[in-house]
Amino acid sequence: MFPKDSKNQHKRLPSIITATTITLGLMVSACNSNPNQNPTQNPTQNQNAGSTSGNTVKIISSLPLTGSSVGQTQTIVNSIKQALDETNSTVCDGKLKIEYESLDDATAATGKWDAAKEADNANRAVSDPNVVAYIGTFNSGAAKIAIPILNQANLVMVSPANTAVGLTKPGGEPGEPEKYYPTGKRNYTRVVPADDLQGAAGANWAKSLGVKKAYVLDDQEIYGKGLAEVFKATAKKIGIEVVGTEGIDSKASDYKALMNKIKSLNPDLIYFGGITQNNAGQLIKDARNVGLSADKVKFMGPDGIFEQALVDAAGKDAEGVFATFGGIPPKQLTGAGKAWYDSYKKKFNSEPEAYAAYGYEAAKVVINGIGKVCKSDREAIRAAVMGTKDYDGILGKWSFDANGDTTLTSMSGNTVKGGKWEFVTVLDAKK
Repeated sequence: MFPKDSKNQHKRLPSIITATTITLGLMVSACNSNPNQNPTQNPTQNQNAGSTSGNTVKIISSLPLTGSSVGQTQTIVNSIKQALDETNSTVCDGKLKIEYESLDDATAATGKWDAAKEADNANRAVSDPNVVAYIGTFNSGAAKIAIPILNQANLVMVSPANTAVGLTKPGGEPGEPEKYYPTGKRNYTRVVPADDLQGAAGANWAKSLGVKKAYVLDDQEIYGKGLAEVFKATAKKIGIEVVGTEGIDSKASDYKALMNKIKSLNPDLIYFGGITQNNAGQLIKDARNVGLSADKVKFMGPDGIFEQALVDAAGKDAEGVFATFGGIPPKQLTGAGKAWYDSYKKKFNSEPEAYAAYGYEAAKVVINGIGKVCKSDREAIRAAVMGTKDYDGILGKWSFDANGDTTLTSMSGNTVKGGKWEFVTVLDAKK
């Protein structure tokens, strides 16, 4: 959601972080919203914050709970609560209690994540000495703001959804990923594969679907633009002709002129690197309105559109849309994953959306790390979580590598059928 980045027209993301200040250069959105303020880090933050005595520690999550992402993110919050309930919110034989607080990093004005709100959430976590872990963010642009703030306080961050490559390794903007870690020590991990894998998997899937010519769009946020670039590069390598590329204005009232231009180039696929909240529904509607029917021109996007909100936004025109997902949908999980899925449905009487399982896994890893340390010590808990190896979770057995990335590489291809997303196939990201 997973991930994401590059979404919106003329929007840039937080740039260089100094020891005490984060300077944002967001243009209009990043994996969810329109960050256009310049949050400044609290100068009192330091690496020793968070070593308190007592028998209570706290986990904070920061996710967009306002706007159309809420259907997806509420299932993540549910899963975090589910993981805590299973241990009665305690570890170390009941000696250490874990409190949980869910924060919203979106605003009603934008309908998606907001840069200033995310900075506020991160600073709030840092200033509370009981907070020992931060679960989030949903959007990669938001992660670029939170990571350096948390990094200077030794506060570990585990994302259930971020996929931008540059958060953990080179391949994104200049200076990435080092500019997000002012202490020189890593504090960020994610339980989903990065976009360098998903973008390539999408291109390979497109070729297997018979695509020969593609037009590539992005929403000009970090997540979306990064995915579009990887898709484009892989497509060219495997023999798909890229007939055009363009960054869209996510605030536009319609895209008929753009779609007519695309129609004149006769592609058999439109790939959109972006998120639902950056007008993906309108893009699909206008493609169909100008005659780019689903049987002639496929529409594919990444996990940023793999949610019911996309189907609701595009209506009947969503039928046949394809989406990759940096993992396996909840209903397709087996073994421990199937047991979790059944438990979730029973507990919440609803279907978990795509990232719910990843929210649960993130929470379990955090709880496991706290349980190894058995005291309120941010540095020790950071090290324990970052050092997760051969973890046997609901997603299978996996580890965090030296960058904080998961060793999991299984992904999936999905399509809209009968107004609902349906699983199509497992995609091998390694290929």
